[in-house]
Amino acid sequence: MAKDLTVSNIDRQNILNNPYAVAEIQKSIGITGIEFNGKVVLRKEQVAAFFEVTPRTIDNYLSKYEPELKENGYEVLRGNSLKSFKLTFEERGDSETDFITKTTALGIFDFRAFLNLAMLIAESEKARVLRQVMLDIVIDTINSRTGGGTKYINQRDEDFLLSYFKEEDYRKQFTDALRDCVDMGNFKYPMYTDKIYVSIFKENAREYRKILQLNEKEKVRDTFYSEILDLIASYECGFADQLQQKLQQKGRKLSFFEVDVLFKQFESQAHWKPLIEKARVKMASRDLAFRDAFHHQLTEYMSPLKVDEFEKFISEKSLELEQRLVEAKDAMKRLKERE
Repeated sequence: MAKDLTVSNIDRQNILNNPYAVAEIQKSIGITGIEFNGKVVLRKEQVAAFFEVTPRTIDNYLSKYEPELKENGYEVLRGNSLKSFKLTFEERGDSETDFITKTTALGIFDFRAFLNLAMLIAESEKARVLRQVMLDIVIDTINSRTGGGTKYINQRDEDFLLSYFKEEDYRKQFTDALRDCVDMGNFKYPMYTDKIYVSIFKENAREYRKILQLNEKEKVRDTFYSEILDLIASYECGFADQLQQKLQQKGRKLSFFEVDVLFKQFESQAHWKPLIEKARVKMASRDLAFRDAFHHQLTEYMSPLKVDEFEKFISEKSLELEQRLVEAKDAMKRLKERE
């Protein structure tokens, strides 16, 4: 999916919050600045010269996007921090030392703020090229850290393994309840599974497959994040219990009309709302950042990922978890074959 960083705050922040991608971008650009407080910083004039625009252009973007730029590392030095910077600058023997010495406030960009600005400046050809380089590096970084693809990046979460196997148990409880309590043919299994999916993330299995480009042999549930699996398991467990209770009340199997009414009442319970909202945010935001998959029905729930999300899914630790999952799946398969 084509991304326009000049208009999408979410896409900008997903790059800036990815420490692995930012490190690779910094290596690729090799921009030099002033070492200050443990990081490389640049003055407005240096940034303007790099992007081949006027300092006034930088001022215009600062005026329009100051909160975002400050959040990502831009700061204005005054007082003691400015004195410290002046000393650092004087030690370099720069030709602009006199100018820096006389100023009472100085804006500086660290590397993240510099990249942030590059994603905003529409007038600069250099900024346009840099935006494309950033997007390419982000894709390459995520792919290289996930072994070449992100379809199953959900399995690199340390909570996935337990959620995956637990959900299988609740899934059986759910399908057994459908078998014993609902007077319908086998169509009831995919039908009520889809009802759960639509209730939680507004897409049925077919729509979800299309968005993630899954083939017929790939299991939808193998791609769900642990939070989604947990919520699906809660639905399956809870609705199975509702079906059993209604069966005992009626003394007979339920018609699909009765089951539809029961499910509508079940999904409308107030306690689901915060859990569903959280699940939608997780799915929509992670899939956009990691899988470049856009869930149109969940647009309002999309937000930038925090740094810890990148740590969870593309760190060295997450790779070890993915390998353990493969081993665990093989072990479970062998156990089932013995039964």
